[in-house]
Amino acid sequence: MKKSIGVYSIIWAICLAVFNVIVFVTPNEIGSVSKFSGSFWVGYIFITVAFLGQLVCAIFAFKVKNPKRFFYNIPLISISYCGLVAMLIAGSIFMAIPALPEWIGIIVCVIILAFNAISIIKATAAACIVSGIDDKVKTQTFFIKDLTANAQSLMTSAKSDELCAEAKKVYEAIRYSDPMAPDALCELDSLIKRQFASFAEAVKAEDTELARETSTVLIELVEKRNHNCKIFKNN
Repeated sequence: MKKSIGVYSIIWAICLAVFNVIVFVTPNEIGSVSKFSGSFWVGYIFITVAFLGQLVCAIFAFKVKNPKRFFYNIPLISISYCGLVAMLIAGSIFMAIPALPEWIGIIVCVIILAFNAISIIKATAAACIVSGIDDKVKTQTFFIKDLTANAQSLMTSAKSDELCAEAKKVYEAIRYSDPMAPDALCELDSLIKRQFASFAEAVKAEDTELARETSTVLIELVEKRNHNCKIFKNN
């Protein structure tokens, strides 16, 4: 994302330079009135602030390393860009019409700036909420994914047909189980993890009878977990 920030910063600097060139190369007087009035500086200052705010939002959006997180931050760029355009329109009007009172320009520009800031804060909060949900989902699904990978490894490493058959039963039960579980089932997940460890030890020790017993209990626990997951999701 660093290259993207660099490219975006160059484009931003070009746009700001073009704005300043247009502003300061135009005639200094409009009729008999100098364009450098109070309303001119109000418009110029607020437009510059909007430019800086837009760059800050872009840097904040681009600095993330996760592409999905960047996708969530795209609204920061679009909202700040829209705010910049609105400020350019309003500020240019006050810069072009020196007779307009300064206080009107300040009020209008402050309203645009405030509305833009509020929209950006909302977008940032929404991105954080969605990202937090993603992290929680990853944490909740990791248990089953990790257990499935371990079960598959155990199935391939079993040294007898009987042990391989038991490992396959466990693998199939875990593989098709619900990856998402509420926090209320964390104790059951811990019990499944311990039971799986016992089953794995039995397979490695080539104890077919113990492997059969522990696999039966383990599959029952997995089925109980799936049943409880359905109950929680339906309520």
